[in-house]
Amino acid sequence: MKNQRILSHFQESAELKMISAELLAEPIEQAVELMFTALSNGNKILACGNGGSAADCQHFAAELVGRFERERLPLPAMALTVDSSILTAVANDYSFQEVFAKQVQAFGQAGDVLLAITTSGNSVSVLNAVNSALERDMRVIALTGKGGGEMNELLTEADVHICVPHDRTARIQEVHLLTIHCLCDGIDAALFGGDTDE
Repeated sequence: MKNQRILSHFQESAELKMISAELLAEPIEQAVELMFTALSNGNKILACGNGGSAADCQHFAAELVGRFERERLPLPAMALTVDSSILTAVANDYSFQEVFAKQVQAFGQAGDVLLAITTSGNSVSVLNAVNSALERDMRVIALTGKGGGEMNELLTEADVHICVPHDRTARIQEVHLLTIHCLCDGIDAALFGGDTDE
């Protein structure tokens, strides 16, 4: 019985990934192009999210600043989830809902990209960061699920919404991670050519 429960997790994850591949390939390609353009123009990518999405932001930034699958120069990406002094100061003096928006206001510039991750599409701290990014003439790539929530109301036609077609947070996060790897691979291929060094 326990083994069947484990197998069901793998099966549901695999099935969702195949469904998502059909629906999300185009917006993921658009997101790669947006990030490639920003990086090519000397801009940077900021990333924000809460909980597991915060970990995904840090994972993404690490892949760009370090490397994904090939040796290359570092690329400018920054997770807004890691400075405990900024996070606690802003949360204490203003509210937690402003912890990412304040950093976007401080570090974001026109032409930069914000990677905004929220499985529900309703995380207020992330939505506020999106508003701040749009006010600064940044572009936004949103990773969501559960229909996209309030994120649907904020994004412009110049932004990219990658919404996983599922309601279960764990499954959405699994597709988000695969999407992040697709973004990293796509950026490397766009910047340096299609083949990775073996």
